[in-house]
Amino acid sequence: MLSSLNRRSTLLAAALLACGSAWGQAWPNKPIRAVVPFAAGSATDQIGRAFAEKMQAALGQPVVVDNKPGASGMLGAAEVAKAAPDGYTILIGTNSTNAALKFLMKQLPYDQDKAFAPVGYIGSVPLMVAVNNDVPAKTLKELVDLSKAKPGQTSVAYASTSQHVSSEMLASMAGVKFNMVPYKAGPAAMTDLIGGQVMVFTADFAVTVPQHKAGKIRGLAVTSSKRAAAVPELPTVNEALGIKDYELIAYFAVFAPAGTPADVIAKLNQAVNAAASNKEVQDKFANLGFAVEPGTPDDLARRNRAETVKWEKAIREAKIEAQ
Repeated sequence: MLSSLNRRSTLLAAALLACGSAWGQAWPNKPIRAVVPFAAGSATDQIGRAFAEKMQAALGQPVVVDNKPGASGMLGAAEVAKAAPDGYTILIGTNSTNAALKFLMKQLPYDQDKAFAPVGYIGSVPLMVAVNNDVPAKTLKELVDLSKAKPGQTSVAYASTSQHVSSEMLASMAGVKFNMVPYKAGPAAMTDLIGGQVMVFTADFAVTVPQHKAGKIRGLAVTSSKRAAAVPELPTVNEALGIKDYELIAYFAVFAPAGTPADVIAKLNQAVNAAASNKEVQDKFANLGFAVEPGTPDDLARRNRAETVKWEKAIREAKIEAQ
């Protein structure tokens, strides 16, 4: 009888193990929520949606974008940090949420360095320094001269860390004082730039290039170290001001809550890389200076550590105080 019980126990254990294995292999078996911590229409939103569409083809389940804007991406990132580590909630993260915020906020509702598991790098885009068409400055040098003549009167919009830090870096290196105006969302800041409620907005190409080419705003310079193919007529900040060492690029990557199983991370990484390698995605954002670099989760981890150091230095040198 004992032998019979042992056999039944062994069979039951084997059955449970097989079921567990099957459940593990079944991931994903329901929709995946991709939290975009910025507003609809922002660069993060546009790029995140394009990647989500291609990722769901690779994963066989819908990848649903959920916009949770606010506090330079902190609100959306905090939501993902607290989510179950099962792969069904992921973050379309940026330099704001995963590198710079801990130097801009006195306290975060999550540990930026430990709350997330790196999944895959999406890519990067430069920013454009743009002004309202009625601003008399036709070049970045003229904008700096105007700002020096009227300290603190040049209103500059920002809705993300990259937008904030790039403008403060520019002010610091050019020796001027801007009147920084915070916005919850980039599209709202662009609307006010076009309408003349603010004078300057330094923002991602996804937001600025279409309006610049349509003549609704005037681009003055790009924040990359080299001129951008999307707007080759615009000089770099370094060229325009005769300085060196000014460079600021916004980047995007996918993160999951810390503790997400390695096999789930691997599947998500494959889906991110498939999207990054998709010619349709590359062509869609090529005119925005979007550069993709498929890689492993470890590649992203190394990159993010380096970016964290870089952003800390930029924020410190721009003398931006934590809020």
